[in-house]
Amino acid sequence: MSEIVILLAVLVGAGGIAGIISGLLGVGGGIVIVPVLFFVFEVLGIDLAVRMHLAVGTSLATIIFTGFISARSHWKKGSVDTALLKSWGPAVAVGVIAGTVLGGNVRGQVLTLVFAVVAALVALNMAFKPSEKAKKRELPGSPLKELLGGIIGLFSVMMGIGGGTLSVPIMSFFNYPIRLAVGTASALGMIIAIPGTIGYAWFGWGAPQLPPFSIGYVNLLGLVAIVPLSMLTAPWGAKIAHTISPAALRYCFAGFLALTSIRMFMSLI
Repeated sequence: MSEIVILLAVLVGAGGIAGIISGLLGVGGGIVIVPVLFFVFEVLGIDLAVRMHLAVGTSLATIIFTGFISARSHWKKGSVDTALLKSWGPAVAVGVIAGTVLGGNVRGQVLTLVFAVVAALVALNMAFKPSEKAKKRELPGSPLKELLGGIIGLFSVMMGIGGGTLSVPIMSFFNYPIRLAVGTASALGMIIAIPGTIGYAWFGWGAPQLPPFSIGYVNLLGLVAIVPLSMLTAPWGAKIAHTISPAALRYCFAGFLALTSIRMFMSLI
């Protein structure tokens, strides 16, 4: 029993950290929640066959709540590009549907590898991004812009993240101001999290070796432990994002991704 209490405390703490990161980086907090859930489920002895699916599905469920709070905070500060949101939204949603079908049917090790590889690539991109004096670029037109949106939705839902992990670097590459990129990414997280959660619950329905209080690949105990504090701290992160320098924000983003990638690679060895 004491072990369960400790693990619940870890999840509650992870929720608080995830909320801050959600508001700070526009990533929905999944970049923290997925690894924490993965290792907590490991300690609880949950089978490897469903462990990563549970971490991803539960993370997406938490993003419905933290993403909403984060997006609202950024909206109030005027840092959500509604035009881009409208043009990217349908393509992201199509990618989410495809990614949910794929993610709900592949082995857990595949999801873990996808998470580790993408996080590492994005961390490198953000850490070594050229200065703002580099050649100016604009977002491409159709159909390449829609293809980028589909890729964001596909990989985000397979990783259990809110989309900021991919959309923030892409928008930064095309010289979007980092704060506007973070705010828009937080809104994209809602488009990813809601259908993604439904999909993982559906594909995991009746799966063997699921822990108690699970609806498919969504664990309600993890959800309840993480969400309250993450919703409380998400506005703090959004406030911090508007007070620190863009360069510091970018390096903070890269650092978290690098550490997470290393941990997930270690789990595969």
